Amino acid sequence: MSFFVRRSVSHSDAEDMTQEVFVRLISSYSHEVENVDAYIFQIAANILRDRGRKDMVRNAEVARRNPDDMASVDVFDPSRILLGRESLRAVSRCLDDLPEKTRDIFILYRVDGLQQADIASGYNISERAVRKHIAKAFEHVMRNLSDEGLTR
Repeated sequence: MSFFVRRSVSHSDAEDMTQEVFVRLISSYSHEVENVDAYIFQIAANILRDRGRKDMVRNAEVARRNPDDMASVDVFDPSRILLGRESLRAVSRCLDDLPEKTRDIFILYRVDGLQQADIASGYNISERAVRKHIAKAFEHVMRNLSDEGLTR
């Protein structure tokens, strides 16, 4: 559920989507999965992506039926999208500069939403070491984004 809530999904929708993760997990039980955690997160990401697509279609249909009622449809400003893409590319470049272990730990924590304790046990290191890797990556990204003028 926290995976969905962290991605700005309402609590009730997160409950529904979590339920769907379990339904899909049970329905795909016929084959063995090497990394169950990664498999579950991939299912969750797919559900989130599917929900986003359905919302886009629904919003497009609302806009088609009621072109004067654009308040119910999120309109994306092209310059905002471009700035977001540039920021994402800058963050990606920053992460590429980091040592592989630091980058992977940062992504597991900030993007995948794994708990520090789970990451620590997966890498067989202390939680304190995980926090240091996360802090190092965060500081590196923020410093580089600041140098590029992409932070406030």
